[in-house]
Amino acid sequence: MSHAGRRVEIAAKCGHNLSFPQSFSKMTLTFEDFPTGRYGTFGPRHVTRDEILAFAAEFDPQPMHLDEEAASKSMLRGLSGSGWHLCSLMMRMMADGFITRAASLGSPGVDEVRWLSPLRPGDDLTLDVDVLEARTSKSRPNLGIVKFRCTVRNAKGEALCEMTSPILIERRAGAV
Repeated sequence: MSHAGRRVEIAAKCGHNLSFPQSFSKMTLTFEDFPTGRYGTFGPRHVTRDEILAFAAEFDPQPMHLDEEAASKSMLRGLSGSGWHLCSLMMRMMADGFITRAASLGSPGVDEVRWLSPLRPGDDLTLDVDVLEARTSKSRPNLGIVKFRCTVRNAKGEALCEMTSPILIERRAGAV
């Protein structure tokens, strides 16, 4: 895939996108690098049963995330990762994919998170990132507001989670 003449990598090393060329990884992405449309796809990220159990034990100790038998009797019909685990994985994939290279000033929040299908042990996740809107801030013209839609999919292409969120990103010097 390409974006603004640059290659957006789909890579994995220990589950993270670390194969960007050295010069690309040091590049700072500014507001102008995020036009509306598809930004890229990142991953894959493999999820293990042990990860699901460890996250649930510490942060979301519900039976469907911890116990195979209880999970089989739940509406999810099997052991599944916490939705919050899925959100954490999504954030890591976003950070590895582009946020740590962006001139990000943070986010005013999340507009929407939807859990669409269960996260299962053994899933290989990819993250599709789309820019829904990019506009210059009226009160601070040196920054832009980029609204992203991020969709996590399993290897079958099923959407597991979708998030819509704005991120504040500095504009390129001289663009103001």
